[in-house]
Amino acid sequence: MSTPEKNTPEAGRAGFLAIELDGAGWDGGDFATLAEAVLAAESAGFHAATFIDAPAPGRTNALQRAAYAGPVTRTIALVPEVDTVYTEPFHVSTQLASLDYVSGGRAGWIATAAESPGAAAAVGRNNVTGAALAQEAAASIEVSRRLWDSWEDDAVIRDVATGRYIDVDKLHYVDFETPAGFAGPAYSVKGPSIIPRPLQGQLPVLAASSLVGEGQVLANDVDAVLVTAPTPELLATEIRDVRGRLGASVAVIAELDVVLDARGQAAAERAAGSESGQARYIGAAAGLVDLLELLLADADGVRLHPASLAVELDELSRLVLPELRRRGALRAPIQDGTFRDLLGLSRPASRYADSSAAAAAGN
Repeated sequence: MSTPEKNTPEAGRAGFLAIELDGAGWDGGDFATLAEAVLAAESAGFHAATFIDAPAPGRTNALQRAAYAGPVTRTIALVPEVDTVYTEPFHVSTQLASLDYVSGGRAGWIATAAESPGAAAAVGRNNVTGAALAQEAAASIEVSRRLWDSWEDDAVIRDVATGRYIDVDKLHYVDFETPAGFAGPAYSVKGPSIIPRPLQGQLPVLAASSLVGEGQVLANDVDAVLVTAPTPELLATEIRDVRGRLGASVAVIAELDVVLDARGQAAAERAAGSESGQARYIGAAAGLVDLLELLLADADGVRLHPASLAVELDELSRLVLPELRRRGALRAPIQDGTFRDLLGLSRPASRYADSSAAAAAGN
């Protein structure tokens, strides 16, 4: 498999913060519109906003919500979760490329693969479990990466004199076939894509660290991993373990639930009766600053899952992000930058560019 060009993250550099805008943190009664929510996160200084894809009646999917947020924002990266098991890889690839255009190069992809009997039934498939989940994820990521490269950067020529919009010699078949031993139904993708190459060349791909490693999704095929643990103490240890297992070329992003003292109510009271199964900070903003500074010493970034977006975001904006920046633990948002810039990734050339150049030289 061809892999995108990567840079090794710089040791000890300031980290970044992402915020999950859905789940327990999304409350339509607190924010009138999605645009208001993502603009508030951008104004607070968050570097990325993520969108989960839990189905709900009458609700647009995560990718559509991210696309809606693209034109109204300027600096924040927009990173939806998109399933790799029960969605068509060709459509996933083209829709993510479109998101990169509407966001000006700030798009990313959290590639998910989880058991879902309901989704399986909806598309007429057997429920996928175990090691087959990682196989599905690896295949979908590879298809998307090939399709993003299938248009060379200069394929669009807009030649008025000849009436040609594209140079067909710079469009390429991807010729993907699922590998031998593939657990699910075999499939192939011919290509090329139906839209030009994304602005970033390759969108950054994120996945849960549990999906990535030898015999699963290869570390070289993702740009960042999401790391979870049951407690904040174990999370710090898991960050170091994942870094040692996957190497320095993959960014590590820690997952942390947040419940803060706010509006005269103690965090412990607000957190009563709720449980997510992943590391959670409950308490004052000052303690969260200390914890995030500790986590960002080893992780490239942290994704926060607020108990209530409206409540926590106010406290994070006033008391947490400014203090982290003052301590030098948090970098400033990148103006007119891409999500690849945030992750320290250079823009890769299309894997097919060399073959096109060689063919031209032979004529």
